[in-house]
This record gives sequence, structure tokens and C-alpha cells, in this order.
Amino acid sequence: KLCGYLNKLGIKGPIKTWKSRWFFYDENKCRLLYYRTAQDINPLGSIDLSSASFDCKMENGEGIFEIRTPSRSFILKAISKQAMMYWLQQLQMRRWEFCNNYMKDPKSNGILSCLFTFVYYFVFTFVDVVDNEDFLPLVKTPTEAVGLRAASLPAPQTSTALQNISLKHPWTEIQNTVYNICGSKQLWGNNGNVFSFDEFQEHPENVDEEQEAEVEAGCAVKEGTLEDGRMGPRLNWIRKARWMNSGFLGSEELLREKNSVDKVSVLQQQILTLTEEVKSQKELVKLLHKALEAAQQEKRVSSMYLTAAEDKDRLELVRHKVRQIADLTSRLEALEQEKKELEQMLTLRDSHIQELKEHVQLLMEKNHAKQEVIMTLTEQMARELSDPLQEANAITVETLYKQQEEIEHLKDDIDAYKTQNQFLNSEIHQVARLWTSVAENEKALLMKCACLQARNCQMESKYLTVLRKLQEAVPGLPSSHAELVKNLIQEALQWNVKEEGDEGFNLNPVSEYDEYGFMTVPDYEIEDWKLLAKIQALEIKSNKLRSQEIVEKPLRDRWNSMGELNPSAELKSLIRSGIPAEHRQRVWRWMVSRHCSPVPGHYQRLLEQSRSTEHPACRQIELDLPRTLTNNKHFSSPTSQLIPKLRRVLLAFSWHNPAIGYCQGLNRLAAVALLVLEDEESAFWCLVYIVENLMPADYYSDTLITSQVDQRVFKDFLSEKLPRLMAHFEQYCIDVSLITFNWFLVAFVDSLVSDILLRVWDAFLYEGTKVIFRYALAIFKYNEEEILRIHDSVEIYQYLRFFTRMITDGRKLMNIAFNDLNPFPMKLLRNRRSMHREELEAELCELEQIKAAYVKERAEQGP
Repeated sequence: KLCGYLNKLGIKGPIKTWKSRWFFYDENKCRLLYYRTAQDINPLGSIDLSSASFDCKMENGEGIFEIRTPSRSFILKAISKQAMMYWLQQLQMRRWEFCNNYMKDPKSNGILSCLFTFVYYFVFTFVDVVDNEDFLPLVKTPTEAVGLRAASLPAPQTSTALQNISLKHPWTEIQNTVYNICGSKQLWGNNGNVFSFDEFQEHPENVDEEQEAEVEAGCAVKEGTLEDGRMGPRLNWIRKARWMNSGFLGSEELLREKNSVDKVSVLQQQILTLTEEVKSQKELVKLLHKALEAAQQEKRVSSMYLTAAEDKDRLELVRHKVRQIADLTSRLEALEQEKKELEQMLTLRDSHIQELKEHVQLLMEKNHAKQEVIMTLTEQMARELSDPLQEANAITVETLYKQQEEIEHLKDDIDAYKTQNQFLNSEIHQVARLWTSVAENEKALLMKCACLQARNCQMESKYLTVLRKLQEAVPGLPSSHAELVKNLIQEALQWNVKEEGDEGFNLNPVSEYDEYGFMTVPDYEIEDWKLLAKIQALEIKSNKLRSQEIVEKPLRDRWNSMGELNPSAELKSLIRSGIPAEHRQRVWRWMVSRHCSPVPGHYQRLLEQSRSTEHPACRQIELDLPRTLTNNKHFSSPTSQLIPKLRRVLLAFSWHNPAIGYCQGLNRLAAVALLVLEDEESAFWCLVYIVENLMPADYYSDTLITSQVDQRVFKDFLSEKLPRLMAHFEQYCIDVSLITFNWFLVAFVDSLVSDILLRVWDAFLYEGTKVIFRYALAIFKYNEEEILRIHDSVEIYQYLRFFTRMITDGRKLMNIAFNDLNPFPMKLLRNRRSMHREELEAELCELEQIKAAYVKERAEQGP
């Protein structure tokens, strides 16, 4: 047991006095209780060590150290330097053990019990191993000042008897005094020794009974304090009896007793370990049973919904699902609150670590200064001792003795500062380990929070899907039921608004805009499409949350470890998987600069030219600016900050490339480049790179001849890769180029959701137009079965108008594009382009001839 007498610095108004206190460590609560004497039953106070830090400053005096808690600081003083270092080292060890045990104990964490059972099994398997870096050697126990035997020694005396009494706790002092008087009357023998317990403790007749008594006493000591914070009377006297009896045993008896106790302790430890393991297994079985019951319950509810004969029963089941969603939301709130508390604790830890670092730095500077003083004095002595005659004339024996004495004092100070430095290093090391544990704890909470958010998204999506089915059936419902369905739909569409208004933070996982400013829920005017957009946003967020730890985090780690960018198969694979937002700007700049070297000052000269001379395309540019990325908050208003930048980029390009000037579609390409690269000159060169390097010639010319060629090539690929779908289109006379022409012209801008769109652009900027063909085919493959189920040409065209917006799983689309559609050689693409270009040019030439003949014929006929 960690206990002993220490002097505590008390403050009585402006006067500071040292008071002797008996300190006892409570293992269950990680608190340091302090009493006036070892015989007291009620503590005067306690120090919470679970969130405390320790410090010792040699300039304060020998044996003085400090315990800092978030609420206050305690200054204590041991009888010697050894006792001080022992207390500090033991308190560090007990704090570390308590923090580990607290985090490992599943019962102490409420709803997080299942999570910590699995997470901390892996985390603390390695954290519990003590590092080999011994900053401070193990200090021997000073038995005269610390431990159970110290209780039998008289308490250190103060200058006056009243000085040691706690004036802050008069009632506790009275209780302890009365208790000590009553205990003394019962226990004092003829010799008046308060530690004689012969009449209270009978000696066991055999070894087994003796071991039993020791185990009982040991268990009693482990119980610590009672629920009301007081030491149990029987526990106190048993402890005192054990201390006294242990002082009268012989060496052989001590050895025999120690061996027996060790065996019993090992067996008890094994029993406790096995009991905890059985408990954890039972908890796991219970969790599995609960999961199975929940799955069966959900299956029964689904069956009831499908077999329900009346709409009233179905609506009741829908309300039950609403209540489940509310329950999940409340659990999510509790997790968010716990996360905030952990973040606050982490902030406190970080600030304390910073204070310790600054203190260590200050001590190192002081130590360095003192070392320089010692070196100077040593050199001075060496010079003086080298010349005996000068020494005899200039210095006396007494002066030399004083200098040597001063040097000895400085050496003692150096040793003291070295010891202090070692302890502070150990304290910093342990606090850093505790901070790591808290960080792991926070990570586990974030993982569970993400899982709950994903599940919440799925539940909301299912609920909205049910509402949409009911919405389609509204014409056949009674008026009261139709009104109820309409109200439920209106309420579901207003979830975000309500939560943002009522709470300080938004628990709904669907935010209004993403990190690039795109709307996550499109603002459709048609009521049916609004509900569809909300379902789509929930599914996208759910997929993102589910893949966050499994896919996104390893991918982000690989990007973080990526140094200088060089073309390689690994980089190509990483870019196809999607560039994280924090790396996307750097990688896009690198891809543009590889093929299109920016000319210094060229962009500024183009801007000057556009300011001095109006370009013919200026009017068309002004018309297209308000129509650019209307679903993005950075372009949705004429006063948005990026609108002037986009205007300057398009005008500069129209002067840079007079052959094209401006073509509708270039505004969207430049807008996406501005969103990612932010700098307008970088966006200008990105637009130049796309139009002049990535896209074939004449792609944005007046005739758009190459764009038409690509549509014919795409139809060939669609017939080869998806023959069933192409036959379905031919059966109902569907011209897919009416849908896909815009895909190729603007690289899917305004067609795909922003997250998938930017992944397509990542690969497009690195590999070229082949990526557009891959993704265009993948989009049709993704929705092939849905299209094949439609058997009306008008309905097919209506579905093709918005079906790209229904793609929510970007990973699945990427796998289709780069795995399922292989092989896709670039050589084949070039050959097809060349063949169809010749055919198209021949057709255009024939049309020109027909047109010329028609004009000639009309001219001959006259007016």
C-alpha cells in the first residue's frame, strides 16, 4: 500500500504554513486521501490523480513537489529527497495503471462497452508493455517514511499543537477525535500501546487458517473506502493490527508467510483473470443475441408491412420506424457529447504537455548556464594553479577553500537538476502515452459515431423510400390518408431546417453543401424529384461513411506517404481511386504543368488586351455566366466571388486561342478548374491544357466535327460492350447521342454528383479522353437493368435525363469503368476515330454539294 506522512502547504489567508498529514492512496478511485493522523477514520480531503500531473522544482527546496489537478494545485513536502522521488515515481505508476484499467473495463463506459472490449484488446496489448527507456531508475522504498510501518511511528510534530489542526474541516476533526478516544478506551492495554491487538485478533492454529486470515485482511485492504468516503472501522483496526504483528515476526516466519501469500495471490490473480474472461465472453454472447433479436424483429416488421391488408396498419409500421430513427438520433447525441468531453480532456492534456516542455527547456537553459560557470571557474583555477608563485602572491588558502566549496555546491546543484530533469522526462513520456491512449479512445468513438451515422442514413433513406412509394399511391388513397402522407413528406423534407434551428450543431449527417460548394440535395421544383434528391443524398453520405475507415483512410495514408510525383503504375492506380481533397490541388497543378508549361506574364497580357479591346465572344460569355454551375454556391449568384474570376479566365482564353474563341461548355470546364485550383491563372492554364492537349483538334470548333465523331465511336463501343442495351435502344429508336453529347463536351459537369465528378476528372486529367469513354460506358452498365425494364421510348428518354444523378456508389462505378470494361486499348480508340472522321467528312462534303446545287437551282429559277 502507498501511504505515509507528508507535509502539506496550507494557506490561512496571506499566511502559508506546513501541516503534517497522513496520505493514503485509494486504488479504486485513483485518489490520494489525506488525514491528520494515521489513526483518523474520516479524511480531510482528497486529490484526484486520474487527470493530475506531477512536478518538482529543486529551487523550491529539498523534498518539495507539486501535484496539479484541473481544479487546483497541491504543494507537498517529503522528509528527504529519496522519499520525494519514491512518492513521485509511485504516483506515476498508479496513475498509469488506473488509466489503463479504466479504459479496459467495459462496465465503466456504458454504451461503449462492446466497442472498448474489442478496440482496447488490440490497443493496450502493445501499450501496456513498459518501454525500455528508463528515464528514472527505480527508487528504493524509504521504509522509515513510507508504507504501513510508518503508521506505527509518531506523526511529525509541528511548532504548535493547534497548527496541525485543519480549521477548514472542524466537523471531521471532531469525528476523528471522538473515534480515536473511543478506540483508545477499547484497545489500550496495561502498557498503553495503541497498537496492541491481542484481544481483538486470535492467532490461527494452523497454516491454512493463517493464510485464510491473511487473504481476508488483504481483501479488506483492497476494498479501500466505504461508499460515503470514510475508512471502515474494522478495516482500520485490522490494518493497524497487521502493521504491528508484522514487526514481531522472525525472518523464517516472514519468509514462509511471504511464500504462502505469493501462492495465494497468484491463485487469486488467475481466478480474477478467468472470471473477467468468462464475463467478457458472456457479454459477447449477449451482444450477439441482441443483434440476432434485432434482425429477427426487423424481419418480422418487414413481413408485417408486406402482409398488412390496410393502409392504417402500414402507416402504424411507418410510425414505428420513425420512433426507431428518433432513438438512434438520441444515441448519436450522447456520443457527440462524449466526444466533446474527450476533446476537452485532450486539450487540457496538450496544454499541460506544452507547459512541461517549456519548463524542461527553461531547466536545460539554466543547467547549461551553470555548466558554463563551472567551466569558467575550472579554467580559472587551472590557470592559477599552473603558476605557484603567482598563486602564493594572489590567492590565499582560505580563498581557495571557499572556491572549492562553491564548486562542490554547484556540483550538488547539477546532480539535483539532473535528477529533476530525469523525472520531468519520465513525466512527459508518461503523459504522452496517456495522450496516445486518449487519442485511440477518441478514434474508436469517431469510428462508432460514423457507423451510427451511416446506419441512421440508411434508416432515413428507407423511410423516405417508403414515403415515395406512398406518394405514388396517393391518387388511390382516401383524402385523410393522402393528407397524412403529404404532411409526412413535407416534414421529412424539412428535417435539416428544424435541426439547424433547434440545436447548436446539426446531427443530421447530410449537410447543405459539400467542401467544394456543390449542393448535396439538389433543389428540384417537382415535388416528386425533391424526395428523390433527399434519398440520393442520404445514400451518398451512407456510402461515404461506410467506406471512410475501410477504403478512404488507407488511401489517404498512401497519399500522405507519397513524396515527389512521378509517372508510374502506382500513381495511376491511386489517381483512378480518387485524389483526397487535401492533395487534389497539388496533383492537378502537377498534371497541368507536365504537358502545358505556363508562360510567365502571358495571362496578365491577355487580361490587359481584354480590358482594352472588347472580344466578339464577350456578349455570349456574359449570357452563359449566370447559367454556370447553378447548383454550386460559388456561382449561384451574380455577386458570387468566383463569377468575376470566371469571366476573366474565359476572356483571356478567347484571346489566347482565336481559332476557338469561346464555345458553350468552356464555362463549365473553367468553373470546375477554379473550384479546385482556386487561383484564376492556374485555372486558365488548366483550361488550355484540356482544350489544346487532352481533347482532339476541332473538338470545340464551329462545326464540332470531332465531338460528332466521338459520338459515333461511342455507339460502336456501346454495341460491343453492352449489346443487350444497344439492341434495346435500337428497338425503341433511342438516339443516345442526344444524352451523351454533353457528357463528352464538358466531361460530365452537371451530370454526375460532385464527389464522383471530381474522381472522373482526376483520371481524365492524367489519362485523357479515354477515361470519358470508360465512364460513359460504365454509367450505362451501372443502370443497365433499370433501363431494360422500361418499354416505352418517352419513358426511356425521361429516365435518361436524370439517371446519372441516381448513381451514389462511386467505388462501384470506378470498378466497372476500369475493371469490367477491360480491355480498352488507346490504339483501338484512335483507329475508330480516324475511320469515323473520314466517313463524317465525306457526308459533310456531300451535304455541301447538295446545298450548293440547291442554291444554284433556286438562283436559276429566279425570284
